[in-house]
Amino acid sequence: MTDIREPAGRLTATYLGANGWLLEFGGTEPLRLLLDPWFCGPLQFGPGDWLLRGELADPQPVPEAVDLLLLSQGLPDHCHPPSLALLPRDLPVLGSAAAAQRVRTLGFDQVTALRPGEQHRMGNLCVTATAGAAVPQVENGYLLEHPAGSVYLEPHGFLGAELTPRPLTAVITPVIDVGLPLAGAFVRGRSVLPRLLERFQPAFVLASTTGGDVRFSGLLARLLQVRGTADDAAAVVAATATGRSGPTRFIEPQPGQPYELAST
Repeated sequence: MTDIREPAGRLTATYLGANGWLLEFGGTEPLRLLLDPWFCGPLQFGPGDWLLRGELADPQPVPEAVDLLLLSQGLPDHCHPPSLALLPRDLPVLGSAAAAQRVRTLGFDQVTALRPGEQHRMGNLCVTATAGAAVPQVENGYLLEHPAGSVYLEPHGFLGAELTPRPLTAVITPVIDVGLPLAGAFVRGRSVLPRLLERFQPAFVLASTTGGDVRFSGLLARLLQVRGTADDAAAVVAATATGRSGPTRFIEPQPGQPYELAST
């Protein structure tokens, strides 16, 4: 019998700095997914700039023809109001409960909240929400499955226990630990990386969350404690990881540069 399956197409990832990504799933029903964008303008936490303020050294243009906005958290570095204001209000949005609440107040009218364990389908893409960081409420990671490739992503280095081992095309994760005195690490990329490699055997690991030359100032910026480097992560990947089709490739992405992760 002749194999009449449709070609899966390509999966391409473009880093936007900080937590932001553009994922392009190819094939007969292509889909462009925008994750946690921060395009321009300052980032502020808490009561004012004195506590924590971030600036992007290399602001990115707003991608065109986006099909889906995916938000992992309701915090301003994932759900950045000045950046979201640049997007059309009829753009479909998937997000954590906190993110969904925030974007509704900004006027988005096609918003679906996902809690860990829930799924949503859009064309050939299946999005499964997973348990992410508690900041303070539990936010989301995501498993994305599409004929062009599969991706697990979580921006704080928290791996949900509900995800069973499976080979994936790519993992998007922080690769360093970041914390505060007494409070401990709130980004656990360095700690989670070996578990991600063991559970998913990804073909690619893409460093995220702390890249794009973000400049922080304020009281909290002076107290931040960082453990690990991208070079350390690359060494861990090279020493321990094998993907489905050979050694896992580690990528420390440059903002604005597309990376092809899979093709048929």
